[in-house]
Amino acid sequence: MEITDPDELRRATYERIDGDESLAAEERGHARRMVESDEAEALAYLVDPFEMVEEVPGVELAQASWSSEHIDYDPRAAEWSGAFAELDEDDEDD
Repeated sequence: MEITDPDELRRATYERIDGDESLAAEERGHARRMVESDEAEALAYLVDPFEMVEEVPGVELAQASWSSEHIDYDPRAAEWSGAFAELDEDDEDD
């Protein structure tokens, strides 16, 4: 996934955090600080992995974790082209 506008992501996340009545004021402040420092944290507040798979038959999510890494994406670079070519080959087998 590529985050194209980190500021917009943070704004959306702050709205979600501020609107979460189950968070105490101290927890809300901690959440906002975490979101400020890491886009993966922001995404984690917006996307619930349990909701993503709850209707998939035969799947029960036991645990989910997030991590992120800043990279320079160059679609012309050999490592990116090769990675996507492998994905395309895998799709053809299905």
